[in-house]
Amino acid sequence: MGSKNFLFRHLRLTVGLLLILASSGFILSYRLYNSLDTNNRRLTTKIQAASRENKSSKDRLAKINQELQDLKSQDQYLINQNLEADIKAIETTYDQAVGAYEKLLDLKAVSKKTQDFDKTFANILTLLSQRNYSSAEADLKSFTTQIVEEKNKVIASFVIPQNVPTQNTPPSSGYSRQVVATDLGEFLVDIVTADLNSTRVIVDTASDGDCADNCPVLPLAAYVSKNGAFAGINGSYFCPASYPSCAGKTNTFDTLLMNKNKVYFNSGNNVYSSVPAVIFSGSSARFVGQSLEWGRDTGVDAVIANRPLLVSGGQSVFGGSDQAKEGAKGGRSFVGASGSTAYIGVVHNATVGESAKVLATMGIQSALNLDDGGSTALWAGGYKVGPGRDLPNVVLFVGK
Repeated sequence: MGSKNFLFRHLRLTVGLLLILASSGFILSYRLYNSLDTNNRRLTTKIQAASRENKSSKDRLAKINQELQDLKSQDQYLINQNLEADIKAIETTYDQAVGAYEKLLDLKAVSKKTQDFDKTFANILTLLSQRNYSSAEADLKSFTTQIVEEKNKVIASFVIPQNVPTQNTPPSSGYSRQVVATDLGEFLVDIVTADLNSTRVIVDTASDGDCADNCPVLPLAAYVSKNGAFAGINGSYFCPASYPSCAGKTNTFDTLLMNKNKVYFNSGNNVYSSVPAVIFSGSSARFVGQSLEWGRDTGVDAVIANRPLLVSGGQSVFGGSDQAKEGAKGGRSFVGASGSTAYIGVVHNATVGESAKVLATMGIQSALNLDDGGSTALWAGGYKVGPGRDLPNVVLFVGK
């Protein structure tokens, strides 16, 4: 083969190989480009979709913010603010109305002439129903002042009945109405004396056990009758149904008590375990400064706690407190003892501190204050004081 032919053949082979390589490179480049372009378009579509979604979220947030701003500027927002103000006004005037009404009830316990006050209070309630809170609040302040002034007038007008003997010692037995002369002045006292050698002191309750609301109550006379007692007196402080503030706990009492059936009431109420108590057993009585000093012995006749302790060791041990009711004049019920002699009675037109002074003057060695106001009642062959309101518990003298 000639040299020219050899070169020509090799040149053709070289050119063919180069064409084949160029074609393959073009095809590969085209496919790569096409793949990259497709991915790019897909990525662009996703980016555009994400951008649209992001813009939509921003728009929604902006819309919500605008709605909030619009809502704040609308009447509904102002209505809610006004509603809050109304609620506060209602709460304030309601509390004031409850306090005024309960003072009116206390006035009714010492006076029958309350018709004008009843009308005034009805007018105040009308103002409240009309949401005229400012006028109602002003009228309530004036009304409360007038109630207090009227009660003070009634108390100041109290006159000890004529022909009541002055006697500074309790009767040897039975019932007595007498005037006791102290260095604080003269006081009318209704008192019953009983010998514990022939008399058993018991506490009776209308409920069979602890009661949280709507508790049963009875008149003092009913307790006396069903137990065959010859004397009785109202018991411990309780929350009467007539008081609006007692809603949800009507006719309940919180202090320790053991009734005639040996059932202890409020045994776990440690909040009131510091309240004084008296325990009657056989021919003696024990007074403790705090009911927590006493266990849960059912071998005794009666246990009742109330506040305050008036006399201990023959000395007045209560001079007063910051409680307005204790510093006001009224009928003050008590239970007391000296050795084997027990006493129940009422000191009239006295503060709690004055009643303590009266009982110490009478020579009573120990005495405990009981409920008062509209609950005050004393029975000795009939009502000597009262009848007062129906009661959840009472103290009775029963013959052995």
